[in-house]
Amino acid sequence: MRTFLLLLFAIALSVAMTPPTSQTESSNLQSAATPTTRPRARDIGLKIGILPTGSLNALTDVPGVLVGHTTIIRGDDIRTGVTAILPHNGNLFREKVPGAVFVGNGFGKLAGSTQVNELGEIETPILLTSTLSVPRVADAVLDYMLALPGNEDVQSVNPLVAETNDGYLNDIRGRHITRDDVLNAIKTAKAGPIEEGCVGAGTGTVAFGFKGGIGTSSRKLPAALGGYSVGVLVQTNFGGVLTINGAPVGQALKRYFLREELERTVGSNAPKDRADGSIIIVVGTDAPVDARNLRRIAARTMLGLGRTGASASNGSGDYAIAFSTSPDVRIRTVNGAERTMPRTVKSLPNDAISPIFQAVIEATEEAIYNSLFKATSMSARGHNVDALPLDQTLEVLRRHGLIASRP
Repeated sequence: MRTFLLLLFAIALSVAMTPPTSQTESSNLQSAATPTTRPRARDIGLKIGILPTGSLNALTDVPGVLVGHTTIIRGDDIRTGVTAILPHNGNLFREKVPGAVFVGNGFGKLAGSTQVNELGEIETPILLTSTLSVPRVADAVLDYMLALPGNEDVQSVNPLVAETNDGYLNDIRGRHITRDDVLNAIKTAKAGPIEEGCVGAGTGTVAFGFKGGIGTSSRKLPAALGGYSVGVLVQTNFGGVLTINGAPVGQALKRYFLREELERTVGSNAPKDRADGSIIIVVGTDAPVDARNLRRIAARTMLGLGRTGASASNGSGDYAIAFSTSPDVRIRTVNGAERTMPRTVKSLPNDAISPIFQAVIEATEEAIYNSLFKATSMSARGHNVDALPLDQTLEVLRRHGLIASRP
């Protein structure tokens, strides 16, 4: 009996001394336990546009850009997260980047956009998250920025936080994203390949009636056009009539906006595509572009969005954020009399911007496809959202001559 009691005491002591697993660690462990092996668009032989991609075909092909995710999957009703984009790894308040926000449809809660467009500057990491978590995420960004060395005297910071509504799969009212989740996404942001699909801010999103998520792509201009990189990252949570490289995939799969009304069929078990929900598009480039032309670049993302069959519905907040990482246009904070002195900025003229327009249209379109191809089916809150069915989709693409036929 004494031996048995000693054994129980030892087990209890061991449990008590084991440090608790944090929310972020729990999320990361669960995410790591179910890795995705689904292909990207290029992996199936799909070629979008005419321009070559960067080596990673990702936003991080733009030198200096870092991306981080915190993915939160808990229980039967929490499917959410945060994605952080850092234009560079320095103090963004002391070395701001030129930036712009373009509004395709303003049904959204994009914090910080008015100052960005008024001043043409981005001074914090760009955060993507769930709609009702925007205030908490913004507050955590303030904590991060105010704590940076060199910001001890700062009394005004403009957090830039964008969102889509993940309430179909996530307990959105619970606002489960914490300060630590935000700081984790920022502090673990890195260069290199970007995880796509059901991660970060894309964990609980739905696109075209299928599982949406995070997607990314890039384009590299030829040397004759400056050799600049243009990268795009998207958080897809919108709808319409899915079109992939011109092929009517949504119609072939019988899942598209207004199908039930047109076919007079009600009661399908599949989630109805109401075309609402939003998309956030983040564009980065190393081309020396000022805020005015960055807004023009951001506007062109809507052409790439349209190519995928988006309906831009009443309830879809469609936003694009664009920035340049070029040292030639960086906005460095100075003190004293220097604050009012003229500054020299070397930026591209209007006539040099058109190739970048083409690059951002193509990269936006492909990033959206990648978000769908990489996302996996997900269930939560009594709902199930299927991933885009690969076999059926590939068959549609083959019929339209967009990928190679089976041998």
